Amino acid sequence: MQILKPCASTTIETHADGQTRRRWLQQLGAALLAGAAAASTAQPLPKPEPGGFTELRWDDLVPKGWDPTKGLRDKGITNPGSLMDGDPKTQALMKQMRELWDNAPTEPSLDGTRVKLPGYLVPLEESAAGHTEFLLVPYFGACVHTPPPPANQIVLVVPAKPVAGLRSMDTVWVSGTIKTVRGNSAMGSTGYRLEASLVERYKAAPR
Repeated sequence: MQILKPCASTTIETHADGQTRRRWLQQLGAALLAGAAAASTAQPLPKPEPGGFTELRWDDLVPKGWDPTKGLRDKGITNPGSLMDGDPKTQALMKQMRELWDNAPTEPSLDGTRVKLPGYLVPLEESAAGHTEFLLVPYFGACVHTPPPPANQIVLVVPAKPVAGLRSMDTVWVSGTIKTVRGNSAMGSTGYRLEASLVERYKAAPR
């Protein structure tokens, strides 16, 4: 599964405890090395598969050249882990990065396309029949056990019918029409909405 690791795209919780803030600073330091490089080397979209869906990588959701750590680089910060957790300047920086990543740009060429994307399920709305809305995220624990990714790495999924038999952080394939529609939830800001015609458990392609 082509899913990004937390170090490649992680944002912050301004009201989190000290342990969460320190974890974010450590992850953000890794992002300086990994995240910008991944975002700046986006490849052309693959051709649609026979069923008419284009199989996306998470990198495809990030506009080419967008650097999630530019705000830090502009301030000359190359090692966020060295920042003092209780320093007001650190708090201000975290707030700035939160705003930047909650408003992360989306890829306009994806709007209205039929896509297939793998990821981890984060429940939002559920009925007796199953999940009626959920988030799709690129790595385990995002929005639940760790701070949420940038908005261009969180997809709101609205299935055509409730999805049963799945739990939080189960891995799934989601197929449907993706739209560059922003939204907000208690679990994080979203940059995309995926109107799903099919949600199925993830299975790796045979080698």
